[in-house]
Amino acid sequence: MRCSRNRGAERFGNGCSSAAARRMRLIFSAPFKSTTRQMRKTLSNLLTVTCVTCLLTSGCTESQRPSGPDGSPAAADANLAPRAERVLTREERDQLTPDEVLDSLKQGNQRFVAGTLTSRDHSKQVRSAALGQFPKAVILSCLDSRIPVEDVFDRGIGDLFVARVAGNFANTDILGSMEFGCKVSGSKLILVLGHEHCGAISGAIDDVELGNITAMLANIRPAVDHFADYQGDKSSANEEFVHMVAEQNVRSTIAGIRKNSPILADMESNGQLKIVGGMYHMDTGTVTFFEE
Repeated sequence: MRCSRNRGAERFGNGCSSAAARRMRLIFSAPFKSTTRQMRKTLSNLLTVTCVTCLLTSGCTESQRPSGPDGSPAAADANLAPRAERVLTREERDQLTPDEVLDSLKQGNQRFVAGTLTSRDHSKQVRSAALGQFPKAVILSCLDSRIPVEDVFDRGIGDLFVARVAGNFANTDILGSMEFGCKVSGSKLILVLGHEHCGAISGAIDDVELGNITAMLANIRPAVDHFADYQGDKSSANEEFVHMVAEQNVRSTIAGIRKNSPILADMESNGQLKIVGGMYHMDTGTVTFFEE
């Protein structure tokens, strides 16, 4: 019996119409099943990618880190240095003693040598320091580019006054800057920082003459002349002699500060200020301090 074309839609459940219905179901259900499997697979992949992305970003997002008492993110691990987001206030600086400032520089240098420098939000510190500064120390350093002074002592924006000149000597301009930093602005410490393998020291030892460098090196000559009785090779080829002169140059600079600046000498005698020296070691980054 042939199925009536006109009545086939009414007879899906009976006779030959049932076979036709099965064929139609197979024809139409096959692509639907394939499409459904593909959609499920695609959705599963999307969900996996989304979950992994959420886990990664939630672990690294700055805003989700725990905050410290000053509003800066607290370290989640003891090996992570704290993140400093603000600068020193006048009240905080004024409460410090010269010895405490010196200790903070020593501790900062230890962190520098260990490679655990404090993480800082410099952009925020720049904005915070825009209307005022309250540094706790003045550092006189050589011009040498291998000595990043703030990093050497793990200090940030607004923490230090830094004066730089080849040979780290104190002329009238440097003395005036120190008086401003200490007497006017309130810094508690002056550190004269020399270093190993100093080109300016070597130039002074060898009596280099070149343009304005000649007059500049004259400021270092007293440290060279201090060793008039030295029996060894008094040239820059003798590393021991160069180091001796570099250390003496720091000591001579400290003596010159006290002699040529009554303001700073009075502050030191009254306990408001401490004047110390140090030598930076190129190979390790360590600063050796000496107080006189």
